[in-house]
Amino acid sequence: MPQTPQRSVFTHSLIFLLLSYTLSCLYPSISYHLSRSPQNQTLTLITSTESEPYTTAGPNDYQHHWRQQSFRRNYIVRFHHYKEAEDLHNYLQNNVKLKGWEWIERKNPAARFPTDFGLVAIEESVKELLLENFRKLVLVKDVSLDLNYQRVVLEEKNEKIGAFINENKRAGKIFTAMSFSEDQNYAVANTSNMKISWKRELLMQKSQVTSLFGADSLWSRGYTGAKVKMAIFDTGIRADHPHFRNIKERTNWTNEDTLNDNLGHGTFVAGVIAGQDEECLGFAPDTEIYAFRVFTDAQVSYTSWFLDAFNYAIATNMDVLNLSIGGPDYLDLPFVEKVWELTANNIIMVSAIGNDGPLYGTLNNPADQSDVIGVGGIDYNDHIASFSSRGMSTWELPHGYGRVKPDIVAYGREIMGSKISTGCKSLSGTSVASPVVAGIVCLLVSVIPENKRKDILNPASVKQALVEGAAKLPGPNIYEQGAGRVNLLESFEILMSYEPRASVFPGLLDYNDCPYSWPFCRQPLYAGAMPVIFNATILNGMAVIGYVESPPTWHPSGEEGNLLSVHFTYSDVIWPWTGYLALHMQIKEEGAQFSGVIEGNVTVKIYSPPAPGEKSRRSSTCVLQLKLKVIPTPPRSVRILWDQFHSIKYPPGYIPRDSLDVRNDILDWHGDHLHTNFHIMFDTLRDAGYYIETLGSPLTCFDARHYGTLLLVDLEDEYFPEEIKKLRDDVINTALSVVVFADWYNVDTMVKMRFFDDNTRSWWTPVTGGSNVPALNDLLASFGIAFGNKILNGDFVLNGEQSRYASGTDILKFPRGGYLHSFPFMDSSESGATQNILLSGMTKTDTPILGLLEVGGGRIAVYGDSNCLDSSHMVTNCYGLLKKMLDFTSRNIKDPMLFSDSVRQEKPLYADTNQLPSRRTDVNFSTYSSVVGKELTCGRDSRFEVWGTKGYNLQVRGRNRKLPGYHVIDLGRGLNSTIDTPVSVTSNITRKDVDSSGNNYWSFFYRDDIDMPVLVATHWFVPVSVAITGLLILFWRMQKRRRRRRGSGSGRFSNL
Repeated sequence: MPQTPQRSVFTHSLIFLLLSYTLSCLYPSISYHLSRSPQNQTLTLITSTESEPYTTAGPNDYQHHWRQQSFRRNYIVRFHHYKEAEDLHNYLQNNVKLKGWEWIERKNPAARFPTDFGLVAIEESVKELLLENFRKLVLVKDVSLDLNYQRVVLEEKNEKIGAFINENKRAGKIFTAMSFSEDQNYAVANTSNMKISWKRELLMQKSQVTSLFGADSLWSRGYTGAKVKMAIFDTGIRADHPHFRNIKERTNWTNEDTLNDNLGHGTFVAGVIAGQDEECLGFAPDTEIYAFRVFTDAQVSYTSWFLDAFNYAIATNMDVLNLSIGGPDYLDLPFVEKVWELTANNIIMVSAIGNDGPLYGTLNNPADQSDVIGVGGIDYNDHIASFSSRGMSTWELPHGYGRVKPDIVAYGREIMGSKISTGCKSLSGTSVASPVVAGIVCLLVSVIPENKRKDILNPASVKQALVEGAAKLPGPNIYEQGAGRVNLLESFEILMSYEPRASVFPGLLDYNDCPYSWPFCRQPLYAGAMPVIFNATILNGMAVIGYVESPPTWHPSGEEGNLLSVHFTYSDVIWPWTGYLALHMQIKEEGAQFSGVIEGNVTVKIYSPPAPGEKSRRSSTCVLQLKLKVIPTPPRSVRILWDQFHSIKYPPGYIPRDSLDVRNDILDWHGDHLHTNFHIMFDTLRDAGYYIETLGSPLTCFDARHYGTLLLVDLEDEYFPEEIKKLRDDVINTALSVVVFADWYNVDTMVKMRFFDDNTRSWWTPVTGGSNVPALNDLLASFGIAFGNKILNGDFVLNGEQSRYASGTDILKFPRGGYLHSFPFMDSSESGATQNILLSGMTKTDTPILGLLEVGGGRIAVYGDSNCLDSSHMVTNCYGLLKKMLDFTSRNIKDPMLFSDSVRQEKPLYADTNQLPSRRTDVNFSTYSSVVGKELTCGRDSRFEVWGTKGYNLQVRGRNRKLPGYHVIDLGRGLNSTIDTPVSVTSNITRKDVDSSGNNYWSFFYRDDIDMPVLVATHWFVPVSVAITGLLILFWRMQKRRRRRRGSGSGRFSNL
């Protein structure tokens, strides 16, 4: 009896101990999964509040700035109609009774005209409620933040300072740096680490640029730009400047109390257009100059300033407008749509294409708009200037194909123009090339009698005259030069006989015209390929609005032309003045063995309403000529599919750069396309004999039997569960191979990378890392592969080649039997830096970064850094490594160094789920994603037969099922031939059943993760089993004791 209490205490203690152990084992898993939401999972950051924000060291104390500004932001409220500003103010006051907002009066020259927007300051504490009230109003079109524009000149020390300095954002909207330099012998691209030499001899040093275009020929005929109203949006001009004889008006739209130019940029631009000094003559000296000062001395401007200035230009009937500025944000809709309205009012806008060359995909807005004449720069040798931005446009990416830009190029090196007060100087940049074209346009406008100008001249007809008259240069491609070098005299002849019509630009796609037709001329068409998209622009010189009368039609020149299938997407309404016509071209299956050229025309008929005084509508037929090279379908082993669908770029999200060593260009805004910042890689693979196709739809939208390798590089988006499932089946059952180039992903580093935007009064935080590693880990989980969260930097030697690992990530999981390469690197992530400090210094440790694996019928190769393939900030390239990886995956050619026995994995590299990188939950990823919250659909960049569907249903189920034309695949052997344990391939995993590594909860039974150790695979299953067993035993013993106590005391045991 005395021992009974002791046993009871012992029993309860044991029960409590077992329950505690069970809960401690279950808790991480339970809390982890309960806190998840689909696609946006696992990590809730505890960050500082906005009143005490995190900030990196910099020249400005943004925290103090934030507190002193009463938590207010300026918003642009746009209305559907123009009204007096006072009427709009009263309308808002009468309909929005809530406090916390204030109307901002704009005292500028536009105030005497009706306006279509108002500027209001809104307190942060009531922002959401007020915005909702404003947007509900019938007369309100939309509400958006008043963004800043930032333009920076190239200083004498030859360093271009962009929107970011050492990761700190300068005042103003994100704007690319302007090449604006005096007497340099080299130019620097602000997004490049390279300097391009200009030491070759110029044909005409500091020549009069006007004479190179034959302006004196028109001057001799009496055409000098008279009665042409030229709006120069820049830094202003001084009223008494001796170089100008016709300054009609100067207006100031900034918050500085001056009309003068204190920087020299606006004066120089005006001089190129209309200067009269003999040393630096302008093209149209009698042009009427209207100087709009829209930039402060600090080179800052607001969207609202531009909107007012644009409205004033419309109200005062400007003829031509030059804007030698630009930036990557083509989603600043108030600005973009006001440009449309401006051109719709028959103002011809000329704008610099940008100074972010020699990189591709770096077009600046508004020059990238089809209704604007976008100008690139060349030197006197007719070579594209290194600083000149390149196409294609990136509005359409990742789910389409960009348009051709620039429209034309002009001299932009060593151009002579006016100084601030007197005298001349030479400058370089596309901001110089743009006024060259603007001056030419002023001269051309003056050729047409004043009473007929509005009947003939408009943004479309002038662009037609410029691109049709341009001289095509022999070296550059279409995304470098557009139509070619502007030709004043040819354009003059076109305008002298011009009749309003519609046309297509470019009017010819010739696969035999290389390099001009790059990239199309680099890869012929063949049957079975993804459609090749060519995006042309419709120019409608008949009227501001036009319509497609009937669908475009393909007219083959010969019988072989019937082998081409063309689908079209196009603008139903062509406004203002322009639209698009996209060709989606496929070779039919019956052309699989055809080799030759297919020629023909695509026609589309455009009509516009009658002009004033006309009774019948205007009509015109546009013609696009095609000369296409076709080859027999290449074998599967040399066909590569590039995943474009899962790429996200800026705008709209803060997608950070891939290399953290680059601190003055922190946004990933070049498109991440084969023909933009990966164009050198594209050419390299073509030279190696590979054919690369682009997939802009989910992974369910391609037939894996046609491709040797799926190439995944620098991807930021999530994956549909159907994609993950299909890829697994494609690799196992269809012998598809996969090559992955990942990039850094570290949440602590992302938090540190956020920056304060002084205009929007908000913090910008990265949406993801260099790539979306958690999503890639989901995709690769079935193969036992996962990347980590280290940020590795350093030089290493592979296969005798010196390489640079620039902000790459590590490999955390990899199956046995594969080949895994490790090198000594330093972890520069926030967590890694902390660890290094604890270890007393910066240490290098051998870290796996390259893995190669044979899986079922396919092969997989993974590498943790994509910077070596991206032309944007490349230090050293890894094209050689890429080719060897593709040789392995597509052709099963194994390089002896890559497949050395010394790097073969005898046991798996394993990391538990909670060691893998986690997603952020403090950002709304669905805003930027094509997957999260979206429906899985195959778009028009996939094969015609799956347009609008969810894709191919090629999943093979069961055992020893044979695909047509392929060997039998034994599904009972598992994913890796070296593994004896059976692997299920029939698990139906949905997103809610998958953790951040993609593993099924029941992986202990299904073994979806290659080589995962059993005890670790179910870190909660074993302790739960032990705990339940223990509880059952204890319960049985307790029942036994009770029955014994209820007995007769004779010492006999009850029968159980």
